[in-house]
Amino acid sequence: MTDGAKASPVVDRLKEHVCALEKRIGALEAERDEYLNDLKRVAADFDNYRKRAARDQESLVARAHERLVKELLPVLDDLERALAAAEEHEEATLEEGVRLVHEELKAALTREGLAEIETNGRFDPHVHEALLSQPSEQEEGAVIEVIQKGYKLGDRVLRPARVVVAAAPEKESGDGGG
Repeated sequence: MTDGAKASPVVDRLKEHVCALEKRIGALEAERDEYLNDLKRVAADFDNYRKRAARDQESLVARAHERLVKELLPVLDDLERALAAAEEHEEATLEEGVRLVHEELKAALTREGLAEIETNGRFDPHVHEALLSQPSEQEEGAVIEVIQKGYKLGDRVLRPARVVVAAAPEKESGDGGG
């Protein structure tokens, strides 16, 4: 046997091996392309979902605003009636009209989940804002005056109650001034 005869089966095996590897590479490239296309579809689906969710959110907010405005329209009507009564200088009717408007507005906001923050009792930094601290006979840290009411919407504080808090009473000096 010559070297050429020995090389021929080796070369043939190598050619077969190269051919098999090329087929394997082709199959892997096809699989890669399929995965890439799947990934592109998922990315497009997610982008569409994100856009749809944003549209749905905007629609939900618009409907909520619409509902609130519908709730407040009767209050606006009552305010217009109260202003018309004020032009006629009917003080009793004006006061009654303003009181009714106040009650209607408060009821509409309560239906929307608005609640006044309680201010009787101890100062709570989560729902109260201390504007002043005054010496008082009441227990130290007690709320003694409300400067501005606070409100919650559900569990969230919209505006803390602005309050005056009791401090320990001032001690009189015992030196007698003399």
